[in-house]
Amino acid sequence: MEQAHNEVTRRAAPLAQSGFQALAVKDISGALTMVLADVFALYLKTKNFHWHLSNPNYRHYRRMLGEQGVQLFEMTDPLAERTRKIGGTTLRSISHIARLQRILDSDSQYVVPHEMLTELCDDNTQLLASMRAAHSLCDEYGDVATAGLLKNWIDCAEERVWFLFEAGRDKTRDEQEEYLLPSYDAAPGSKSDAQPL
Repeated sequence: MEQAHNEVTRRAAPLAQSGFQALAVKDISGALTMVLADVFALYLKTKNFHWHLSNPNYRHYRRMLGEQGVQLFEMTDPLAERTRKIGGTTLRSISHIARLQRILDSDSQYVVPHEMLTELCDDNTQLLASMRAAHSLCDEYGDVATAGLLKNWIDCAEERVWFLFEAGRDKTRDEQEEYLLPSYDAAPGSKSDAQPL
């Protein structure tokens, strides 16, 4: 009888023996999965704007959005695997993402460049708040490893918000034919640090 009971217990146990209580696994994995859905939504929106941007500063904005897209995509696998490590489950499909995402899609035929930057800035700020809330939850349950991952991603999100805010704060740039921006190929301090497009 005891052997049968132990067998049932093993079958009902979480897939990963993380040492966390069931409520902690439920709450943390739920928070991480919501963050993951938002990361996928924001990644696709960032790539959408990266692909459809039209602006005199095209090269510089496109490079920034390309780098931010890579940064977001690189979060996805560690987020999902961390959820599995603690014994939870994660996203399974595009429709699953759609049900959970809080960041809105953008299907507009055309978006003015400075509005793209403002929208992405707002979305990254929203993601930042979600990650901070998840970090607080991890602190509450003593999940040091997940908190450590979130700490690094929070720092990256703060940088994205900063860059997007500074790039989008002067919307008149969208109408300028020439504007001096740092040259990515120039040596620091050289006269060619600023190049007209």
